[in-house]
Amino acid sequence: MVYDFDKLWNYNKPADTEMAFLKLLPKALECGTDYHLQLLTQIARTQGLQQQFDRAHHTLDEVEKQLNTQAFPQAAIRYLLERGRVFNSSGNKKDAAPLFEQAWQLASETGNDFYAADALHMLAIVASPEQALEWNLKALHLAENSADTRTQKWLGSLYNNIGWTYFDMADYEKALALFEKCLQWNEKQHHPMEVFIARWSAGKTLRLLQRTEEALHTQTGLLKEMIDKNMEEDGFVFEELAECLLQLNRPEQAKKYFAAAYNLLSKDIWLQKNEPARLSRLQKLG
Repeated sequence: MVYDFDKLWNYNKPADTEMAFLKLLPKALECGTDYHLQLLTQIARTQGLQQQFDRAHHTLDEVEKQLNTQAFPQAAIRYLLERGRVFNSSGNKKDAAPLFEQAWQLASETGNDFYAADALHMLAIVASPEQALEWNLKALHLAENSADTRTQKWLGSLYNNIGWTYFDMADYEKALALFEKCLQWNEKQHHPMEVFIARWSAGKTLRLLQRTEEALHTQTGLLKEMIDKNMEEDGFVFEELAECLLQLNRPEQAKKYFAAAYNLLSKDIWLQKNEPARLSRLQKLG
């Protein structure tokens, strides 16, 4: 029986996922070249998520050497997606975009709705806000109309992504509507972590809409949930609590949350690289 290795994914712990995938690797060839190559693409993805871009490209080079698109179209789609993701994560959107477009075209041609939606959502990530909206809406149309239940599971992510696209365009009313839709969808699917994130996103958007008391109420609720459920502390919640309190002219109360946010978020590699000014502000206000 062929094991569905995708069930081992923990996107919050890519190093652990890589180890789990590597344990499968010795027997992967027994399951066929297609299975082996697909597994390698996901090992590359774990490496990219660990910011180990050279290792990820090396792993994908091994896939490329053995790849036969006609014989193994799904492996080819996943190769294109992961090569694109590594480029994107390392800051090279220019080289990422054509790979995602190739993945979308190949997935569409072979009737693979799930990976077509994946490719469309990645095209949105590397695009300008206006183009991102177009790509995301294509993906949303696909997910809402696909008969494939796995493809339909993209809806939560797409509601979230479209919400952030509107947010980046400063269209906060539309962003809020999408985050609320995302929240409702994830509640129905019983996805507690995604529900938590959707509530946070809606709360942040409420703050930008100057509905600060509502925003503070939302973030306070998330803080209570973290404490009550003994969850890992979330620096982004602390950051929003601080911003709400500052916006409400309560700087002394905000200070401890800015400090707590900085303590956690300053360890985030992506923020260190891409948003040093944001971290500096947290440190200054804390």
